[in-house]
Amino acid sequence: MRRFLFIANSSAGSSDRARTDAALAVLREHGDVDVVTTGTITELTEALAGRDGREIIVAGGDGSLNAFVTALCRAGHLGQDPPTVGLLPMGTGNDFARTVELPTDPAEAARIVIDSPPRPVDVLIDDEDRLVANAVHIGVGEEAGRIAAPWKERLGPIGYVIGGFAAGFGQVGRHLKVVADGEVVADGSHRILQVVVTIGQSVGGGTRIAPDANPGDGKAEVVVSRTISAKRRLLYAATVNRGRHTDLDDVVSLRAQTVTVTGVNHDFAANADGETLEPARERTWQVVPGAYRLHSPEATA
Repeated sequence: MRRFLFIANSSAGSSDRARTDAALAVLREHGDVDVVTTGTITELTEALAGRDGREIIVAGGDGSLNAFVTALCRAGHLGQDPPTVGLLPMGTGNDFARTVELPTDPAEAARIVIDSPPRPVDVLIDDEDRLVANAVHIGVGEEAGRIAAPWKERLGPIGYVIGGFAAGFGQVGRHLKVVADGEVVADGSHRILQVVVTIGQSVGGGTRIAPDANPGDGKAEVVVSRTISAKRRLLYAATVNRGRHTDLDDVVSLRAQTVTVTGVNHDFAANADGETLEPARERTWQVVPGAYRLHSPEATA
């Protein structure tokens, strides 16, 4: 009999509980389910430390997935004996779930846990040991996330649209140096609209920022946009939702294991899995390959 550790969020609302119960019913048909309710990273770390080989079920979006990998790191299991995980998309954007084509209905996603094999998934870790489960972005993406944050609470995914429009037309770019696996992608002499370092393919509730990303191939997808003029920003906005922006001649897309971004004479903020990081002069992100194994209908590498 399979054994599951179901991580429930203590702040879940009544509608979430109904969807959670439907997913639990599916899991209980096929195994023993231990439900643990957590509200802090410390509680989540303690739950993971005592999982005793159980498969972990994470109910939530990119933020919940970020909390899981952060707790995994604190429990000392990151990159060692990778746990098997099932993801039930119950967040606002569910961007990583989109990458691996998980159904949005939690009960259907629970059936993926039962029927689909676990596949390796990478994560990112920065130079201050902060984890990234889906994507980190700098520039217009970070500003869009910051503007969208208060709107998401009231309007859900529409908040991402509001943030994107406001940031896209107000952003003038920053002088940033970007180095990927020792290769200088941007030397800081020109303004950069956006830098994205990502494991998944989409951000902001479905924007296909890195359509070629493979979350289990041991490398991050790096997208650097030098799109600065108003006309080019409009073209960028028109193509990014369809994943065609990487065809533009002022957009660079590549894969790398280590990425360093440096502000030229200024600090810069970043957004990691929907959370804003404090401004810094320089940050480095490195891929942790195969940090966990995820039940998914699609191959991750």
